[in-house]
Amino acid sequence: MIEVSGYTKRYGRHEAVSNLSFTVQPGAVFGLLGSNGAGKTTTIRALVGLTRPTSGTVRVAGFDVWRDPVKAKAAFGYIPDRPYLYGKLTARELLRFVGQLYQVPNADSEIDRWLEFFRLTDFGNELIETYSHGMRQKVAIIAALLPDPPVLIVDEPMVGLDPHAARQVRDLFRSHADRGRTVLLTTHSLPVAEAVCDRLVVLDRGKVLGEGSMDDLRARTGTEAGGVHGDSLERIFFRLLEDELEEGRRAREAEQAGVGA
Repeated sequence: MIEVSGYTKRYGRHEAVSNLSFTVQPGAVFGLLGSNGAGKTTTIRALVGLTRPTSGTVRVAGFDVWRDPVKAKAAFGYIPDRPYLYGKLTARELLRFVGQLYQVPNADSEIDRWLEFFRLTDFGNELIETYSHGMRQKVAIIAALLPDPPVLIVDEPMVGLDPHAARQVRDLFRSHADRGRTVLLTTHSLPVAEAVCDRLVVLDRGKVLGEGSMDDLRARTGTEAGGVHGDSLERIFFRLLEDELEEGRRAREAEQAGVGA
């Protein structure tokens, strides 16, 4: 599971994330949503040990990412928004390295299965530097899933993927969680989040605007009516942003009124 408690990250005077807390249980797909600069990637970087929290704790599979980094990192697979891979290796070479690192049983056969799944078999012995962005993203996804990690952390996974691969990846996340694993993802694709996530947190400028299931968020925003199953995540998302802007406007007006008095 994933546990984030009171996580705050500051860069100088700028507070990128403020007192964020949430838990992702095994068997769930959990989504972090928000506009650019909302704090999604900052939170992901803390979870994978790339950014130290200013305050608060982040735990993966029960291990504090900063106090027990080796055990924490052994428990998760990470798919970044940009696949930084060793260009002078072939896909098979890279995946064999990952298999050896994580001591994956029958790694070669598993690699063959994954390459076939993503239609990369014919390119498995080609240098990664010759790959398109979408092909590199597929290799990054395979590398994260090859050890069958109990926790999967994903930052914008659909960038560069063709529609068929995007559907495959969405189904992979769902099936990974259905086998009792934990999946945390960020995405700008609201339809993807709506289709695959069990619970969601909506962030804006580092603060939580809403958290819960789709039904929880509908109740929070008063958007239950509309559509066959209720309003879409897109409408809920923009309603949360509108409510935050309105609350900010009222706060400024109250402050100005107090100063004028």
